[in-house]
Amino acid sequence: MQWADALNELQVLEATAAPAEVTRVEYDSRQIRAGAAFVAMRGGTTDGNRYIRDALGAGAVAVVTDSCDAYQALRRDRPDIAAALVEHGRRALAELTAAVLGHPQRKLAISAVTGTNGKTTTAFLLDQILRAAGRKTVLMGTVETRVVDEVRESPHTTPESRDILQVFADGVRAGATEAIMEMSSHALDQERVWGIANDVAIFTNLTQDHLDYHGTMERYAAAKARLFEGVGTPAPRVAIINAGDPASATMIAAARRCSDVYTYQAIPSQGTKSASFQARNLTLAATGTSFELQTMLGGRFEVKSRLVGGVNVDNLLAALAASSARGVELAEAVSIAQTLKPVPGRFETVDNTLGITVVVDYAHTDDALRNLIAIARGVTQGRVITVFGCGGDRDRTKRPKMGRAAAEGSDLVVLTSDNPRSEDPLAIIDEALAGVRTLTTECVVEPDRAAAIDFAIRAGQPGDVVLIAGKGHEKVQVLRDRAIPFDDVAVATGILRELER
Repeated sequence: MQWADALNELQVLEATAAPAEVTRVEYDSRQIRAGAAFVAMRGGTTDGNRYIRDALGAGAVAVVTDSCDAYQALRRDRPDIAAALVEHGRRALAELTAAVLGHPQRKLAISAVTGTNGKTTTAFLLDQILRAAGRKTVLMGTVETRVVDEVRESPHTTPESRDILQVFADGVRAGATEAIMEMSSHALDQERVWGIANDVAIFTNLTQDHLDYHGTMERYAAAKARLFEGVGTPAPRVAIINAGDPASATMIAAARRCSDVYTYQAIPSQGTKSASFQARNLTLAATGTSFELQTMLGGRFEVKSRLVGGVNVDNLLAALAASSARGVELAEAVSIAQTLKPVPGRFETVDNTLGITVVVDYAHTDDALRNLIAIARGVTQGRVITVFGCGGDRDRTKRPKMGRAAAEGSDLVVLTSDNPRSEDPLAIIDEALAGVRTLTTECVVEPDRAAAIDFAIRAGQPGDVVLIAGKGHEKVQVLRDRAIPFDDVAVATGILRELER
């Protein structure tokens, strides 16, 4: 793309007319290749404008900056370089990338999921339904990114717009017509998803998390609500909202410009509440879930799923509603539901012959931990032993709440480390321990996560459930100065094999 044409796609304050052909867009100077435009933008932890010289040295042919000083320096020192000054660096990154890649986001029907918990599972379920119905899809989320049949690592739940749009472009080339992605509150607030128009938008729930970033629950909710307002785009065509969550009214108000608003809720048999998609007469078992689906679209369906626990009823309802919005007949989607696979690291059981149910799960908020323990209680008459920790450099106020949530439902709590990052692991544990100690539940403190998992499994007896919470699919433990390989499933498997000998 010629620089002059690219400028037509940007909201620029000022620009130079130096000729350049832009073939790619980068925001990381280390990724610059010949023909690249470098978007230098100020972020939360660093300022990309510090790396303009590095980008030019690596062969950048154009620079877009959100710094007036940097722009003036370019005009003075490098008049041969195409340059533009913009007010919003992240918006410019999205606009320029979309233009250079040929606007792949316009060639996909995009379904986006936001919420504190359940984003990953809901996105995975919707993706499986759409693929089983014959669609070719792109999936982007916490666990993995998949471009039709190619699976890629996901470094972030919602990456920068440049990376999202590149995945979309790859998907379009591979024949994809649909995209399903998780949209985190950070990404919505920081406008990493600027210009990405969603056809279907889903809200799962809102519980305390990320207050280290948002500050208050009101600001956290407002960030999530942007999904339904549109981020540099019109509002989504269809909004799908969990009517059972207290924040649903906020999301419904935000969705006032959507063409259709569907709600969903699991309702007890004696309940009288109304939702567009309702689950009634729930049967929850260790082997799966069944319920009666009633919808505003008419008809009743018996739904059976291998997913375990009431929380997954909500996730499945959301996915069924979204697949219906995307044109899949409900009868077909309900039939597909019987074949849906659980998400890695979400109530993932570790096989063994000891009679102990060992579960690895990503639960890392007090609400998610409470839900996880409730699922365990529903599938066992034995004890529930819970291993958990709290992440470092994250919202400290949720630590005692997580401790109390673990103590409320467990017979034994094993408190350990979970990505302490730059903080002292023992200091983090002390803050969580304060919540545990509000009750009389037995608690063992073991900062070494592998040793904690070993202790919990060895403490288990046939019929017990051992929950290993917090990391789920993650494969590393993040310390102050490095990340070390660590896989809860692999660690638990090794211990179980040793005990089976």
